[in-house]
Amino acid sequence: MIYTVTLNPAVDRELTVADFAFDTVLRASDARVDCGGKGFNVSRMLAALGAKSVALGFAGGKSGELLAEMLAMLNVETAFTWIEGETRTNVSIVTEHHDRYLKVNESGPTISETAQAALLTQIEQLAKPGDWWVLAGSLPPGVPNTIYAQLVRLIQSHGGQVILDTSGAALLGGCAAGAFLIKPNDSEAENISGVAIDSLLDAVTAAHQIQQMGPQNVVISLGKSGAIFSDGETAWLAESPVIKESNPIGAGDSMVGGLVYGISLGMPVSEALQWGIACGAATASLAGTAVGTLPMVEDLLKQVKIKQFI
Repeated sequence: MIYTVTLNPAVDRELTVADFAFDTVLRASDARVDCGGKGFNVSRMLAALGAKSVALGFAGGKSGELLAEMLAMLNVETAFTWIEGETRTNVSIVTEHHDRYLKVNESGPTISETAQAALLTQIEQLAKPGDWWVLAGSLPPGVPNTIYAQLVRLIQSHGGQVILDTSGAALLGGCAAGAFLIKPNDSEAENISGVAIDSLLDAVTAAHQIQQMGPQNVVISLGKSGAIFSDGETAWLAESPVIKESNPIGAGDSMVGGLVYGISLGMPVSEALQWGIACGAATASLAGTAVGTLPMVEDLLKQVKIKQFI
């Protein structure tokens, strides 16, 4: 089984406008609502690929109920830890040509120690050998930076494997806990490694520096350039296919979805990385917050070039 954990989920509301203007009333030509949160986005990508996952996380109020309903419609099973507060709403405003956007995220409700303990108990009961866990996203108020490290140790002590996608102190903690794989983007990798990434060689150097901190494998996403994967001994470069980018929001999460999909099926690292890149590109080519479809991913997969870098 693949589990995704989203500690700070959101209802994502997107409004489309002709163009940006300040100090005036803008009229939306279109509006859509989606389930948001990095772990949920991974589950959505997995569902598009035909893979099952269970989405865990904190949810509360009418917004939390809406998230459960939307994920169910996407054939994603949920097992939320319910809280007293209201799940946050994030708002995106995009232009009709999808060449500019603004995104405003709420901080989210404060999570009580009781709710945190309930989630830890739930995960301990679920964790078992052979399962894959994706821990992704920011932390809501009240949750310490150490929680991802705690979850990594808990899950992997029960034989599961963790893929971690977060930033800052929470990412450093997950590294020290020995996560199976972490996936920072280039700026996040620069922040924790201290290496300025101006070239592919710099990205490999940064990955090696990060692996000294504890994680078994490192994937650094490089946007349109693709991604670097390092297992500490060998590095691979996967070059992203050329697409007409519509909305990059969520592309990194789709990449993680493709990665865990491939790895969970026992694919070689290079092949799983190709699936990750194809999934990210498919999502980035779509307007709004939709994720790529399986036919799109399969088509782009043929265009992903991969080579052993070192």
